[in-house]
Amino acid sequence: MSSASSAPTVAVLGTGLMGSGMARSLLRAGLPVRVWNRTPAKAQALAGDGAVVHPGADEAVRGADVVLTALNDGPAVEATLDAAAHGLRPGQLWLQTSTVGPDATRELAARAAELGVVYYDCPVLGTRQPAEDGKLTVFVSGPPEARERLAPVLDAIGQRTVWVSHEPGGASRLKLVANTWVINLVGAVAECLGLAEGLHVDPRLFLDAIAGGPLDTAYLHTKAAAVLTGDLTPSFAVSTALKDTRLILEAAQQAGVRLDLTAASAERFSRAEASGHGDEDMIATYFAGRAQ
Repeated sequence: MSSASSAPTVAVLGTGLMGSGMARSLLRAGLPVRVWNRTPAKAQALAGDGAVVHPGADEAVRGADVVLTALNDGPAVEATLDAAAHGLRPGQLWLQTSTVGPDATRELAARAAELGVVYYDCPVLGTRQPAEDGKLTVFVSGPPEARERLAPVLDAIGQRTVWVSHEPGGASRLKLVANTWVINLVGAVAECLGLAEGLHVDPRLFLDAIAGGPLDTAYLHTKAAAVLTGDLTPSFAVSTALKDTRLILEAAQQAGVRLDLTAASAERFSRAEASGHGDEDMIATYFAGRAQ
């Protein structure tokens, strides 16, 4: 970084739903942002917000203080890192925000060590709108020495940063636990709405019946509204939820833990994806409950 007081320049690699939101939050905070995406149009859309668009990942990271990856899975992150390798320099800070699971996290940490960059396991909890608003919860595992330098970036993208451990992996494990809650919660919403439909119960009666009580959640009303209005614009897509659910089940199996609800959620997401709902919001798991 050029000086202790200067705003760090951030290279955002991956400008999908989450990456584009985080890039805009960084720009609003006054940080210089460079962007790259495998589909150039998605990166170009951020030019009007003030981001500098680069045609290559290596060009985007060259000279940046912090590299932030926001991609779909471990193989995508690894491929992007390889594409960026010639632009990286020793000591560069890498915030890896994608949910990739513990195994891929270990592999990426090893690759970072080979390249000389400082790896931060940094998955985020939240969906499209919190990313746009800079209100994600950010889990971080990595060396504590750069906490002060990373603070402007973490503060820009999140409303809360949870430092989990000094070694990569702890944050990714916590993210899988948190995602288990979200995934099974959305399944519960979907099943309640599906049963209401099947029993000819107005779902609004159910929503009103528990409103304000100890079982009520804002999440229930948000996801129910998406189904009832037919607006399935993805905050977090079915296909991505399925990918994360499989990561959870894989980690649970390795840990000797049986997750019956999560396994059922995976089956529902898989059916929803197979029936054409993969790019819709994950509450489209609702459609997987309909009789075939």
